[in-house]
Amino acid sequence: MKKNLGIIAALFLAPGMAFAAPAAPSAGISIASVLTPERFSNSVQLLITLSLITLVPFFLISVTSFLRMIIVLGLIRVAVGTQQVPPNSVIIGLSLFMTVFVMTPVWQEINTKAVIPYNQKKISQVKAFDIGMEPLRKFMFKQTRENDLTLFIQFSRIPRPTSFAQVPTYVLIPSFMISELKTSFQIGFLIFVPFVVIDLVVANILLSLGMFMLSPVMVSLPFKILLFVLADGWNLITRGLMMSF
Repeated sequence: MKKNLGIIAALFLAPGMAFAAPAAPSAGISIASVLTPERFSNSVQLLITLSLITLVPFFLISVTSFLRMIIVLGLIRVAVGTQQVPPNSVIIGLSLFMTVFVMTPVWQEINTKAVIPYNQKKISQVKAFDIGMEPLRKFMFKQTRENDLTLFIQFSRIPRPTSFAQVPTYVLIPSFMISELKTSFQIGFLIFVPFVVIDLVVANILLSLGMFMLSPVMVSLPFKILLFVLADGWNLITRGLMMSF
């Protein structure tokens, strides 16, 4: 009898057991799983990548033609004497797009030789970085003066290199930057000359007429703007900057 009751009870409990809710998965987070080499390495790489994104503006200024572009365009505004016209946002935007035009061949070479093979897993990350730096180094060496390069080689206290390949990148970048500064100021000097002549002529005319209370800058400003527009100054300056590379 007891045996029969046990069988009947088992038959009634079986459907409930069959449709019972599955056990809830564990919601706990294991520190050991986070610190596994694969996940830890991915976390560090993500952190480094986000940190490098903040350095993009400095990278743009340091190793591209952006530095020369923005300095020359800023000096044009000072030479004409139009105060904040064009505004800073316009100068930065124009310099940025001119930099894109100048640096496009370099970036295409980097993409072909380094980025695409790395994405196809043909080369390692370190190898891709070394190959990708070569077009940039070639561009910077072309625009860097020998005196500026020698200066930073002396202060770095490294053995005197016998070829460009032996020059470290941390020596090349500041040499390139001060060379760009010198070149941009030379261009700015040539831009200033005609506008200074206009200021001198207007000041002498006002002095000869006895108009001591009238500001020569205010009188010469329309003539400088007229000269710049008639000479198609923006076209000439842009063409000269693009051809200087």
